[in-house]
Amino acid sequence: MNDLFQKLEAIHIRFIEVSKMIVDPDIIADMKRYVKLNKEYKDLEEIEKIYHEYKNLLDNLKSSKELLEMEEDPEMREMAKMEIDDLSERRPVLEEKIKYMLIPKDPEDEKSAIMELRAGTGGDEACIFVEDCFRMYTLFFKEQGWSYEVANSQEGGTKGYKEIAMNVEGPGVYGILKFESGVHRVQRVPETESQGRVHTSAITVAVLPEAEDVDFELNMSDVRRDTFRASGAGGQHVNKTESAIRLTHIPTGVVAECQDGRSQHKNLEKAISMLRSKLYQIELEKAQAERAEHRKSLVSTGDRSAKIRTYNYPQGRITDHRINKTMYNLGAFMNGDLTEMIDALKMAENAEKLKGQEV
Repeated sequence: MNDLFQKLEAIHIRFIEVSKMIVDPDIIADMKRYVKLNKEYKDLEEIEKIYHEYKNLLDNLKSSKELLEMEEDPEMREMAKMEIDDLSERRPVLEEKIKYMLIPKDPEDEKSAIMELRAGTGGDEACIFVEDCFRMYTLFFKEQGWSYEVANSQEGGTKGYKEIAMNVEGPGVYGILKFESGVHRVQRVPETESQGRVHTSAITVAVLPEAEDVDFELNMSDVRRDTFRASGAGGQHVNKTESAIRLTHIPTGVVAECQDGRSQHKNLEKAISMLRSKLYQIELEKAQAERAEHRKSLVSTGDRSAKIRTYNYPQGRITDHRINKTMYNLGAFMNGDLTEMIDALKMAENAEKLKGQEV
């Protein structure tokens, strides 16, 4: 049997094992283990279906070849030949599909995410671009059927935001948004520019997988908690109580702030979730760096200082520098039409992983 089939056979055996385990009362009683196994069962289910499809194809191909060797009747031989041709044509297509399905999935991809947008170089213009990108992403979330909640925001000097952080909830959010981590550069004529000159500004985007209690145990005795008044835009919504929360993880100095909720309790919950996710991300990056020393991914390195994309307004174009893809639909892109770019980045990452497996 070929190498691909042997891999599928091993997964089939594991699928049977997991199927038995998830109905075992002892395992059902252990919630953490049960949730983990249930997820594994769902992940393997798709491969189990294709295993049977591939096994049937190989069995039918073998029996048709045997029939062709033994059969003397011309009509039966012709039928066997047609069957062999049809199966031989389908085989490479199915094998290609299997190869992609066997690419190891990042367990983080299925999680919700925390997304932070920060103004970089460019002063007020960078703050305005943070607001533009915030709008772009929220329109994309709507398209995907995801929900989001702003956890923290700091307004810019005259317009826009110096920074904005949000929780994005939905299935597979992190697996899609992780490609957005990095420096986004904008080239356009600012509203404040009287000479009509094009300026270049930049913002940074950070996307973290939302960590659950089971992923990272946060020891609250290592955390300093400060409360302060939320800095709002004033008017009737000005915050008169100290409902904003700042948490500092003393061993690492990592800070999480939440001030957009009215209740201190809700802000605390969100800040704990953000802090846990930030610390979990540090652990993840360490593990990924150890695993990927031999092969650095071009697509999602997680390097937040890398310039990943340029938005050029005079030419109406967006260029993603990781995959050298340029699109001339800036208007639609800024209205949340990111699917084509994200699909191209996903394909590039899968092709890279496939190459890595072959090596």
